[in-house]
Amino acid sequence: LNNRSSISEFILLGLSNSQEIQIFFFVIFFLVYVAIIIGNLLIVISVILDNHLHSPMYFFLANLSFFDLCLSSAVSPKVIADFLRKHKTISVWGCMVQMFFMHFFGGGEMSLLIAMAIDRYVAICKPLHYQTIMNRRVLIVFLLLSWAIGFTHTTSQMVFTVGLPFCGPNVVDSIFCDLPLVIKLACTDTYVLELLVIANSGLLSLICFILLLISYTVMLVTIGQHSSSASSKAVSTLSAHITVVTLFFGPAIFIYAFPFKSYSADKFLSVFYSIITPLLNPIIYTLRNQEMKAAIKRLTSYHIGSCLTS
Repeated sequence: LNNRSSISEFILLGLSNSQEIQIFFFVIFFLVYVAIIIGNLLIVISVILDNHLHSPMYFFLANLSFFDLCLSSAVSPKVIADFLRKHKTISVWGCMVQMFFMHFFGGGEMSLLIAMAIDRYVAICKPLHYQTIMNRRVLIVFLLLSWAIGFTHTTSQMVFTVGLPFCGPNVVDSIFCDLPLVIKLACTDTYVLELLVIANSGLLSLICFILLLISYTVMLVTIGQHSSSASSKAVSTLSAHITVVTLFFGPAIFIYAFPFKSYSADKFLSVFYSIITPLLNPIIYTLRNQEMKAAIKRLTSYHIGSCLTS
């Protein structure tokens, strides 16, 4: 008998048992998700349509927003709908699909943040060769690498997870399927797979984060040696990048570097990582970037003017 067939779905505990609190969360998460869609779409459309933003930095920023859209959409619609349900369930295969896309877009975004750091390093430390080094071919290669790394990252974990037998407990203490929590429910020894998750997600996040901080530190030191208005603009751009990197990698490191310990904070860190961060990224980049704000203003005023004249 196939043990896996004994469980067809997982039960998600959610954030609260109170109906009033769940309705409150529904409103908050719905508004956040709408803001994520609007904010990130505005960035993507502005970069595509505005000639002032046709540069490597904005090319990466638009793709970061696209990854954010996809990462949030992998979990948010189901999470939002579940706040209106008393019994929150997800099929075993639905759970697997959710985890696959979360790590796919999460791994892709991780790689893209490194590409953005390389772009800033070249712009600040080798400005005379910037256009030559960061040409269109290099940008496409970086983008394809991000997609490939995201796919490899998720496949290397999920190929072992989908074959696990689930025949006992089926309660996931979260609002969506989280890899460490689901693995713990398997009816077999998962020690090796747990080590794989720690190495693949945890250590990878930690190493990337450390390398990014070192590279940004080198850039800030380089900027400090040149006092000019261009330097202050570079510092503003870098501070936005460092903020995004910290917000993205911080929760990921905590969840996946120590994933099989019992931390009550993990549930809320998972929410922050997959739902809140995709909202903060467009806010951080648009509020601190005059060119992006000007582009969005031109985009919205153009469409408002078109509507009025038609």
